Amino acid sequence: MTYTLIGWGLLCLPFFHKQSVAALDSLFIATSAISTTGLVTVSVFDTYNWFGQFIVMLLFQIGGIGYMTFTSFVILSRKGPLTRWHQRILNAEFTMPKGFDIKDFLKSVIVFTILLETLGALCFYIAFTRAGVEHNFAIWSSIFHSVSAFCTAGFGLYNDSFEQFADHTFINTIISVLAISGSLGFIVVTDLWNRISGKTKKITFTTIIIFGVIILLLTLGTVMIYFFEPSVSQLGENKLMVSFFQSMTALTTVGFNTVSVGRFSLGVMLVIIFLMYVGASPSGTGGGMKSTTLTALLAIMWSRIRNNRRVTFFGRVIPLERLYVATSVFMLYASVIFLSTFLLAMTEPFPLDQILFETTSAISTVGLSTGITGNLTAWGKVVVIFVMFVGRLGLLTFGLAILARKNRIKTIEDEEDLAV
Repeated sequence: MTYTLIGWGLLCLPFFHKQSVAALDSLFIATSAISTTGLVTVSVFDTYNWFGQFIVMLLFQIGGIGYMTFTSFVILSRKGPLTRWHQRILNAEFTMPKGFDIKDFLKSVIVFTILLETLGALCFYIAFTRAGVEHNFAIWSSIFHSVSAFCTAGFGLYNDSFEQFADHTFINTIISVLAISGSLGFIVVTDLWNRISGKTKKITFTTIIIFGVIILLLTLGTVMIYFFEPSVSQLGENKLMVSFFQSMTALTTVGFNTVSVGRFSLGVMLVIIFLMYVGASPSGTGGGMKSTTLTALLAIMWSRIRNNRRVTFFGRVIPLERLYVATSVFMLYASVIFLSTFLLAMTEPFPLDQILFETTSAISTVGLSTGITGNLTAWGKVVVIFVMFVGRLGLLTFGLAILARKNRIKTIEDEEDLAV
């Protein structure tokens, strides 16, 4: 909340404006940036000057590596200890497998982020200059979009996102690599590095599951868009690249688009909503319910169908604590989507499918839109602001931050049966 309010205050200053902008719109932009969502009610490039754009970039950089991660890294750099409450929030935000050291993990997050964003900016500069972008603007655009892509923020300096670069293979590839790298999660990066450097002999079960789910869902989304979306089928040789990009941008929650999402058919929009709902992987820069949560839910269903007493997946027993988290996240996300869709449906003059798409994009911090964001009423903007903030902070983290109390030992004296 503090980062959001500071960003809002700065973006309200006329010194950072190209043209006047309402305070509510600046709050929307600040919240969207710190939550790495990418939904905008006004054009970032047309509304804010370079200083304002830099503030927006700084906000989604902080949001991308995590509120608590950023603060914790500062504390650790000063040799200060993490408080017990701080550690609880970190554990809720970063559901790490056993064996990961939190201090080494946080340092690897910062190093990996700087490395990837620097390489991404260099590649973007080459690509933009080849595409005819003016030199000075190409430098700033490269830095801005590299940070935005890796942090899966979806903010861009082009009002059509990347539609003008739909046939530019190099730019599409850069965005995809950065977004997938960020959304895979720092758990995967640390795990792979430990395996390559010889610190461990094998990668964790979590990493295997994350890779498997992402490959499966990317393939499924690409196939569905490729074969069933009429607006994409007319693109000829670029059809496969566009189909993959739209699947990738929804699943990684990076939020860029190379074709107009508002033109998608209802069936494909439903596929995109599902990909956004699942989202990226735990401890990454992306949002959504998380791929491992989907895995846990499928494991519960499969184990119950087979009448197994323990929940297993590929022969591995999933801890009960993780199952509680998965079911809680699923229900909380569904509840917020339902409630926010209901509230917007009461005040906004848009079809239900567009409102559902908008709320799913907001809670999963994706940033894709059918084009209704800028036309929301003041009430609609407030609702989406709240949904974006909660979506990035994490529903369990949000609840813990508000409801956390001192640990109390309670004894359950009676147990009641509940038929399900």
